Amino acid sequence: MAERTWHSLPEYEALRALMESGTTSKAAVRLGLSQSAISRSISSLEARLGRILFERDSGRLRPTSEATQLNKRLDPLFEALERIDGPPEPAQETLRLVAPPTYAHRFLVHHIATFLTANPHFFVSLEVSSSDEVIQSIQKERFDLGLTGVELSREGVTLTPYRVSRAVCAMQEDHPLAKQETIRPQDLHDQRLIALSHRHARRAQLDKVLVNARSVPHVVAEVSTSFAAVDLVREGLGITVVNPFPVAQYRSNEVTFRAFASPIEYRSYFVTSETRPTPAIARAFMRHLRLHTVKTPFTEKA
Repeated sequence: MAERTWHSLPEYEALRALMESGTTSKAAVRLGLSQSAISRSISSLEARLGRILFERDSGRLRPTSEATQLNKRLDPLFEALERIDGPPEPAQETLRLVAPPTYAHRFLVHHIATFLTANPHFFVSLEVSSSDEVIQSIQKERFDLGLTGVELSREGVTLTPYRVSRAVCAMQEDHPLAKQETIRPQDLHDQRLIALSHRHARRAQLDKVLVNARSVPHVVAEVSTSFAAVDLVREGLGITVVNPFPVAQYRSNEVTFRAFASPIEYRSYFVTSETRPTPAIARAFMRHLRLHTVKTPFTEKA
């Protein structure tokens, strides 16, 4: 059986100190030992390895190539010791975030970037889903935090109000209605209207408002998100009635937004699990959003 190799950390420390300081006296001061203790460690290491590690040159110790190579091989060992003795590295926490496209594609990506810049030891995983899937995902505890603009109260989830918005009309700056500060339902009569699809509860609410005002716009397109509706407005297709949050802050320089005189109100919510505590990283991200969400004329804190 081959003889087992053993290692002595004090010998390696003496070698490293002597390599870096150049003299036994300085190495002794560095390690808090006597010069003789340094010399004994080096002699013991040379005897164990069967190699000459230092040669005397005009009263100074000059490391041999064997000493230089050994010192280099010891780098990983001392780097590991520094990690053990040094301050603990913060554990990387992960935020599992889920949101519908209206929030995810433009709004959340910016805030995720600023959040991670301020907290480099955090990690965020973003999933884009429908509002109904957001609720289901939190129910099943697949995600830590969700955002939604639909009040879908379900068992097992908590909806925390985040923003409150009033309905607005979006139009091009040269549209005749842009001269008005507030758009009334009857003003939409015979206007080219881009509407949300019928699967949205807000579509039925808008239809009721228009019927009560005896206003019959010409619906030229239906879309599933407010961003798509406003983008079609920008293309000159017509006018639309939408939730201004967060679309207004991204399209305010390209289209004009006007208050819409109606009872239509929108609420945005944080979605968390009702059955388990909200992780600290999720609470931190909620604080980050509340603090850094840009103020707009049509939206306020909930």
